[in-house]
Amino acid sequence: MPEKESPQTLAARANAWVERHLGRVPFVQKFMFIHHLEIMSKAGLSIINSLQVLAAEIENKKLKHIVGEIKAEVETGKQLSEVLAKYPNVFPHIYVNMVAAGEISGKLDDALGQISDQMQKSQRLNAKVRGAMIYPCVIMVAMVGIALFVVFYIMPKILVMFTEMDAKLPLATRILIAITHFGQNYWWAIFIAIAAAIFGYSRALRIPKFKHTIHNLILSLPIFGIIVIKVNLARFTLTLSSLLSSTIPIVDAVRISSEVLNNVVYREQLAVATEGLKQGQALSQILSAYKKTFPPMVTEMVMVGEQTGRIEKMLKELSEYYNNEVEETMNNFTAIIEPVIILMLGVGTAGIAIAVIMPMYSLAQSV
Repeated sequence: MPEKESPQTLAARANAWVERHLGRVPFVQKFMFIHHLEIMSKAGLSIINSLQVLAAEIENKKLKHIVGEIKAEVETGKQLSEVLAKYPNVFPHIYVNMVAAGEISGKLDDALGQISDQMQKSQRLNAKVRGAMIYPCVIMVAMVGIALFVVFYIMPKILVMFTEMDAKLPLATRILIAITHFGQNYWWAIFIAIAAAIFGYSRALRIPKFKHTIHNLILSLPIFGIIVIKVNLARFTLTLSSLLSSTIPIVDAVRISSEVLNNVVYREQLAVATEGLKQGQALSQILSAYKKTFPPMVTEMVMVGEQTGRIEKMLKELSEYYNNEVEETMNNFTAIIEPVIILMLGVGTAGIAIAVIMPMYSLAQSV
């Protein structure tokens, strides 16, 4: 009769299963895996030995399990890229293609170096954007919190004397009283409406035409539109230069590069570019038709790269330029957004002050 496992053993096995199958692999762990694999490959270790060493060193249980499976499959004679493609949530399509190109050219260590460099630059770009968005998000949450506090706690105590007045109240005061009463009596309806709006918006984004309209509208916004364009151009040029440096054909490189972009307008335009490249058109010629999303500087530099045979070098310079542009814009983002926030706070405060003071002034005059 098999020996019963203790509750501690069962709990440990359950935790290990959850971490292995449901856990996530942090960016740092993925980067260190690629970076260490590059170092060992350059040192002359075989892929199997390198994977064996890394499987023993990795702390993340999910990645540790995946690397163990990769090693077992590589030992059967499969290519590393072929095995990595089975884990798209951990190793994106772009990195798999770069590894495959390195295997074909016999320069896997160089391909791994390009991947680690790409990962570092992409992460730095994402961190800059996320870091800059923290300030306005905190301010917006604070504004909503203050508004709820005013509506549910402060205003009922102030407006109670106005509701008892026989005199006709100003329009601003009547509007404020109506908002306060609605917020107090139908707060549940507000939350249901917000939840329904969020749910409806997320469902509507699954409709291609609606998603295209929203993403195109974002590109046209005064401040955020410029930031979105610069971020997408930085990602596109960085990814395309890395893929072309890995000797991946330009048709496949453009198609793969479009997958790392979040804006559907860019994805659609690059899908058109992929088809145009298949028909023998130049990339600069195709992109020049989209002046809003691909400024003349981009198409001109791509054209120079095509004519000189150094398109990956031109794209790398463009990626560095737009990365610096994004960094500078994000550093100044607080200064750009502060006047808008101050204006919103000023308008809201002035509206409440007018609604409260006007009836008091009228009452004082009538006495």
